[in-house]
Amino acid sequence: MPKPVSVLLVVDAAINYLLGLLLLCFSRPLTRLLGVPHTEVTFYPTILGGVLFGIGAALTIEAFRQPEGLAGLGLGGAVAINLCGGMVLLIWLVSGALDLPLRGRAFLWTLAIVLVGISAAEVLAHYRKRPPV
Repeated sequence: MPKPVSVLLVVDAAINYLLGLLLLCFSRPLTRLLGVPHTEVTFYPTILGGVLFGIGAALTIEAFRQPEGLAGLGLGGAVAINLCGGMVLLIWLVSGALDLPLRGRAFLWTLAIVLVGISAAEVLAHYRKRPPV
């Protein structure tokens, strides 16, 4: 029988995945369907969607974690959140849909590289400190 905490984490993760997906798909038809305010600027809602999706992943990791595995509400969660937010930012930057001055593009590329880079470093550090199986 699953622990009540694990069930709550799975439910919480599902809610975060749903909210994240809704924000990742942010569009006028969706906001009309849901009856919520729309904005022409979709950059911030989609970044938030990526972060919420990452929180859902962190909660999922925590709910199903193994004794020697990544903790979802620790290093594993930080990696999941940073990767999801960073990947959405990279998609925006690669798409060319952002009309930004050079300093804005440089700032966002630096931020995306730092988010993905720190996540990779954290995962490598975690697996290097684990004893071989």
